[in-house]
Amino acid sequence: MMKIDVRAVAELKVTCATCRACCCKLEVMLITETGVPDYFIEIDAWGGEVMLRLEDGWCAALDRETYMCTIYEKRPLICREFETGSAECLDERQGLLSEGGRV
Repeated sequence: MMKIDVRAVAELKVTCATCRACCCKLEVMLITETGVPDYFIEIDAWGGEVMLRLEDGWCAALDRETYMCTIYEKRPLICREFETGSAECLDERQGLLSEGGRV
């Protein structure tokens, strides 16, 4: 049986198909009007509008089975600008892994 050197295995590229929505645990401020439904919006301690997060810390608009956004066409500007596979994305994925999450 042939062994594969683990160091030779490239890290999987983050794409829409391999994304585990790590960014959906971040605080998302609503700074522009995109049409986010009111039931996904809450007011923070300073009076600003933010995306509602459930008790487990995940965004309420995240489909927990597919890890896809249920309001993708109306998602906040910050979500639109957060690039899949960017340095920030990879940092969040690493943070979730270190917390014992699945990525």
